[in-house]
Amino acid sequence: MSEHFRAYTFVDRISSIEDGLRIRGSYLIPAGIDSFPIPLLAESVGQLAAWAAMAAVNFETRPVAGIAGKIELLGAAQPGQTLELQADLESVDREAVAYGGTALVNGDPILRLEHCVGPMLPMVEFEDPQVARDRFARLRAGGANPGIFPGLPVVAATRVAGEAGKWLRARLEVPGAAPFFADHFPRRPVFPGTLLMHANLQLVNALAGELPPPAQAGGWRARTVTDVKLRAFIAPGETLEIEVRLTGQSENSAEMSVKIQREGKSIGGARVYLSSPDQNL
Repeated sequence: MSEHFRAYTFVDRISSIEDGLRIRGSYLIPAGIDSFPIPLLAESVGQLAAWAAMAAVNFETRPVAGIAGKIELLGAAQPGQTLELQADLESVDREAVAYGGTALVNGDPILRLEHCVGPMLPMVEFEDPQVARDRFARLRAGGANPGIFPGLPVVAATRVAGEAGKWLRARLEVPGAAPFFADHFPRRPVFPGTLLMHANLQLVNALAGELPPPAQAGGWRARTVTDVKLRAFIAPGETLEIEVRLTGQSENSAEMSVKIQREGKSIGGARVYLSSPDQNL
């Protein structure tokens, strides 16, 4: 079976496109998987925006990697639920796309992307343009068969150093082979930035678990991620070093920085803001 719509595609229907800039779609999270991590919500919205961007330039270029100014983590999605996806392109040409978007469940926003920018690179380097056009037509005509995503393989970072409650350093071994590489992308496999984000948030949560609890009940929860940058493609089999550091804390909020290095050189980072689940932002 083709890995398209199965390994790392999280839009299974495009319901509308207005003026080539306003796109709406959906994704049915398979009921049989264990979980659907929050970073995959960001991937879903980003993929919807990518379809609009690629269509706008006749699939000559496609967005790959980039930056996100702000990601609001408003809730969670469960297996069996349908994501309602919205994306609005602020601008698009053959060089770059700027967009924002939202993922909702039952009309309630659970993730919001703001001020995202992705460079547009030649489509032929990553996949066959005609295959992408055919997939787009299928999504618009009636949608892909839902429920065939088998879930993510385990990709976790290993902690190698740190000081409890202050900082940690971890090593992430990118798999040399995994089903998602066939979908991301067929001609040039790239480790998805949202899987890196998933590993980053796991490390943030680990460090947060070592902090004194917030004054308000409920423990620490990541609420907002800002200044998300990924400056390089990550190939299968590479090794990354991730450092998470507490940069500020009050009774009910905490701030952490994330830095990602490859062979001693910085390739990305982010800032993560945490609070009690009961705290109003």
